[in-house]
Amino acid sequence: MKWLLIIAILFGAPYAARAAEESFGTKIKKVFEPSPTPTRKHRKKKPTPTPSPETSPKRKKASPSPSPTATPKSKSKRKRTTPTPTPEPEESPSVTPAQTPAEGKKGWPNVSLSPDQISGYETYPAKVRQILDAGLALTRDNLGYTYGSADPANGGMDCSGFIYYVLKQNGFPDVPRDSSQQYVWVRKAGNFYAVLSRKEDSFEFDDLKPGDLLFWRGTYNIDRDPPITHTMIYLGREKRTNKRVMIGSSDGRTYDGKQRWGVSVFDFKMPPPPKSGDAKISPVFVGYGRIPGLADG
Repeated sequence: MKWLLIIAILFGAPYAARAAEESFGTKIKKVFEPSPTPTRKHRKKKPTPTPSPETSPKRKKASPSPSPTATPKSKSKRKRTTPTPTPEPEESPSVTPAQTPAEGKKGWPNVSLSPDQISGYETYPAKVRQILDAGLALTRDNLGYTYGSADPANGGMDCSGFIYYVLKQNGFPDVPRDSSQQYVWVRKAGNFYAVLSRKEDSFEFDDLKPGDLLFWRGTYNIDRDPPITHTMIYLGREKRTNKRVMIGSSDGRTYDGKQRWGVSVFDFKMPPPPKSGDAKISPVFVGYGRIPGLADG
């Protein structure tokens, strides 16, 4: 029996060792075997949750939404801004000729002076007083500035219309109607004095006399030759201020520093230097001259 036990122990030990080795080996295999299986599963699962079609719809939704909304707004704004400046230059030329915007404007009341308010009026030649008296009488009729009118019955006159009416009524049948031709009328008679200075005390005014016609250019935009746009009659110096004054019709010239619209007495002073390079819209005093035929009247 003892021998049998010894033999069993000797032969059983290696089998037990082999079994232990096998069980340990299987454990090791089990440890290493599950690791590849999950990696394969994870690799297969990773491409599935990140498919490309999920990102593509997001891009499609984002790309169309900004493009249509932004483009029409910009176009609509451009369409609204471009037409607005175009009518402005179209309206300005229709307004600028002949100072028509002054019609209907209300300024300070028209001014009139009596002969005793003008220095040395009693010494003026009789024909000069006759012309100036007729002009001063019109300043008391509350006449406005009306472009194209040379008749006080219309409620107003323009600058050359005032000259035309006064001289026509006082024995000057050849007086032209507009200021440019009135300037030519005086120049042809040889009684014109050009003024280049902008100073009121310039020697160029030494020959200025009451009853002389005064001429400007550039008071408004018009294409004419000669480019004379405004005219008035020199009245003399006012006793109260010793300043030069004139009579005529204007659409905004001043008397005593206040703008008047219509037939009135106005301050005669040199315009300021032009602010624009365009001489057509920069008032410039050109000169003065005797009324043709006045000495013969």
